[in-house]
Amino acid sequence: MIVSFFESIKYVGHMLPIAFLRIYMGYFFLQRALERLNSEFLVQPILSRSIDEWLPISTAPEWYKDLLETIVVPNWKVFAYLITYSEFVIGISFLLGFLVRPVAILGVFLTINFFYNTGAAVADLHRVFLTIFIVMWWVGAGRCMGFDFFFYKRRRGIWW
Repeated sequence: MIVSFFESIKYVGHMLPIAFLRIYMGYFFLQRALERLNSEFLVQPILSRSIDEWLPISTAPEWYKDLLETIVVPNWKVFAYLITYSEFVIGISFLLGFLVRPVAILGVFLTINFFYNTGAAVADLHRVFLTIFIVMWWVGAGRCMGFDFFFYKRRRGIWW
């Protein structure tokens, strides 16, 4: 397994900058998930309040606004846990370089939801995250300096 780690740099070394970006994004999302775990996000209806605040000025489609009002706001606790643990899974996966492609798809869906649920001040940040997740999915960023190369060598497939 360790030999495979160093082989990944040798054979897929052209993806080294993307690997560093993947590691940074993993650290960012892990830090964000830990902040949510240690704050009142899972206990207080912060998610519900933020949706109620941004929903009138959101550029989201009407069906999505209705979905937020009827499903997410009443069940804010379930969705708070889903958001927090999705960010945790993204962080760990990107740091280890394991199952980066499927987790990047999860990150795309999470980022699209954040894009519609936040204001214009952070919309550019979510556009950048969306682009990074698509790139991570497209190139299979876990193959360089990650565990995905070990599995990619042994069993080729869309997951690696």
